[in-house]
Amino acid sequence: MSQSGEFDLIARFFAPLASGYPGAYDLTDDAALLDVSDGNPRVVATDMLVEGVHFLPDDPADRIAQKALRVNLSDIAAMGAEPEGYTLAMSLSTLWDDAWLEAAAAGLRVDQDRFGVHLLGGDTVSSGGVASLSITVIGSVPNNQILRRSGAVSGDDLYVSGTIGDAGLGLRLLQENDDSGIDPALRAAAISRYQLPEPRLRLGLALRSLVNACIDVSDGLVADLTHLAESSDVAAILDLAAVPWSAAVEACADYAVARRITAGDDYELLFAAPASRRSAVEAAAETSGTVVTRIGSFASGAGIRILDPAGDEIEVDDTGYRHR
Repeated sequence: MSQSGEFDLIARFFAPLASGYPGAYDLTDDAALLDVSDGNPRVVATDMLVEGVHFLPDDPADRIAQKALRVNLSDIAAMGAEPEGYTLAMSLSTLWDDAWLEAAAAGLRVDQDRFGVHLLGGDTVSSGGVASLSITVIGSVPNNQILRRSGAVSGDDLYVSGTIGDAGLGLRLLQENDDSGIDPALRAAAISRYQLPEPRLRLGLALRSLVNACIDVSDGLVADLTHLAESSDVAAILDLAAVPWSAAVEACADYAVARRITAGDDYELLFAAPASRRSAVEAAAETSGTVVTRIGSFASGAGIRILDPAGDEIEVDDTGYRHR
């Protein structure tokens, strides 16, 4: 029995179901675009978190629920949209009792207040096996200001927000119950990046009129850069010497660079902007309170070139997380 990979599966079975609705973009982007009468189209993003795949069974309930919301908010940020509300569907584990649900709801309340969204509805079912949460976020964006994966052109700069590889390190520390000899505060910071990603909503809004293409880093820096380059029909050049690392990542000498740039769950924004707008991009990032780093460029052609600090091209065996 054969099984298609995630993107082949979408293209073969589900993209045809989206045909005829322009805002669905043939299911090739992070969210759909809903055209409404107030002149501000809506974007819709859905992600599911599954126990043992996207969170660990003993992760805190509030953080599991918050992560489920935040990964969807990250998709909204990558579209340059502002979130309005969300729906929640849960397949409940037998271990998720009232106390667990109370903690999960409390976590969602914290994030609702922080990000200005409200629960609009949903569904819950009992599961005899693995637990999961699925959230759909609805946001709005002015006409002609939506950010998409396609649009990068040869000569554009490549930027990323925040730091890369932290979530992968946090997951490793949890799975191996390993402190890697790093300071406890750095260990806690890496674990928090895995369990509680930071959706770059303010940055996404600030970049609306400045960038040509944008995606969030969910599957890993290399994998998502590949998606962006392919959607834009250009080649990407990644300069490893420029990729930003956190203090926690730098403290782990055995955390290989190849693993850092292919680990998922960072949920930073990766975007293309004209070189002529460098000052404007830096100013927008500062206004949003988010650090961005120029880590490469785009050129004509296809594929990704990864350059080491000496400028030599290298290859990585694992390009990033694959859903199936």
